[in-house]
Amino acid sequence: MNIDIILQNMLNPPVLFFFLGMLAIFLKSDLTIPQPLPKLFSLYLLIAIGLHGGHELSQSGLSTYIFKALLIAVVMSMLIPVYSFFILRMKIDVYNAIAIAATFGSISAVTFITGITYLDTIGVAHGGFMVASMALMESPAIVIGLVFAALFAKSPDAEDENTSIKEILREAFLNPSVFLLIGALAIGILTGDKGWHSMEPLFGTLFKGMLAFFLLDMGLVAARKIHELKKVGLFLIGFALIMPMVNASVAVAVAYFFGIEKGDAFLLALLSASASYIAVPAAMRLSVPEANPGIYLPLSLAVTFPFNISLGIPLYYYMITTFWG
Repeated sequence: MNIDIILQNMLNPPVLFFFLGMLAIFLKSDLTIPQPLPKLFSLYLLIAIGLHGGHELSQSGLSTYIFKALLIAVVMSMLIPVYSFFILRMKIDVYNAIAIAATFGSISAVTFITGITYLDTIGVAHGGFMVASMALMESPAIVIGLVFAALFAKSPDAEDENTSIKEILREAFLNPSVFLLIGALAIGILTGDKGWHSMEPLFGTLFKGMLAFFLLDMGLVAARKIHELKKVGLFLIGFALIMPMVNASVAVAVAYFFGIEKGDAFLLALLSASASYIAVPAAMRLSVPEANPGIYLPLSLAVTFPFNISLGIPLYYYMITTFWG
């Protein structure tokens, strides 16, 4: 792989702020971000990417090509947790296998946003509709986790099970990130070009700066989780590093076969390679309480997330250029 591709991503200011946050923890700095602000950064990023995607979708309309790309996204989000579960079962218990498979079957919105920033930096076009694919890919893994819990794990009493399923389905389809993202996407579609230009000074011009703040906070959080990795073992650390590359490779091959364009294929690969550290872990605590959050959360947040935003993004783009040229 051309070292320039890696450097171009690593020297992107928001990515550097992520590693600055990690460095602050390693050096025992007192750097902190007041607690209400990280949530504000998350809300900002979801609204910004949703509005921009809705604006782009209002310009392009819903075509056969867009439907095909969205269908690939949904299929990948259902396929990944299935084969991940059976790989994990070779080494670990059923409960943790379900939780980890669901975590890696879902997506990281911040990884996706960082990927979009990377494409914009190198001047590669991508469709705004890919925001919809991100929203569609977040929930299926939670549902697959519920199915696997019913099929392979011991069931609690019926009353508790019904309550749990109701709560988890609500988390899957109405969790705040999905709800806000789809809502912002719909607003972007309804208001079109005029609406986007009225909001662009806040949600366009300031976007990279807010992303830098968010990634600085994520660096602090990820570094605090690193010490927990000693609990998980080499097999799971290897899984958290290798499976993103496997998932991205499958997505690249499928996207190439179905004629998806270069930038959109890259985002499909990146979404397939990412892992959830918010929505799915929250859902797994309810649906599979026997699983250990000290295993599946550090894997996604302290291993896969840093790997993807530093080395994964240029690696997946290199895969894309190998196929698309």
